[in-house]
Amino acid sequence: MRKVTAKGHLKTSTMNKTEAAYANRLELLLRTGEVLWYKFEGVRLRLADDSYFKPDFAVMVKDGTLEIHEVKGFWREAAKVRIRVAADIYPFRFLAVKAEKGGWEVEIF
Repeated sequence: MRKVTAKGHLKTSTMNKTEAAYANRLELLLRTGEVLWYKFEGVRLRLADDSYFKPDFAVMVKDGTLEIHEVKGFWREAAKVRIRVAADIYPFRFLAVKAEKGGWEVEIF
């Protein structure tokens, strides 16, 4: 029996097409040494009582800095608010990544 999910939603810990494309980019950066490590849905950050943020990727870059990368095909305001709140609470570098034709648009928090 297969697990049924709501239309448009994937099973937990399954990448959508945009996330998979970004993971391919991280793999290339891993091979060149720009990235030392990354993990899909590797952390869960508590924002408030009963409110959590599970970013798409935790990424360690070559200088040892841990970054949080949230990847979207398009950004809704609620998602921007969540990443801003997390950036105010936690000492990581947060990147909001948007898929663009032929590349990625990045906003740093």
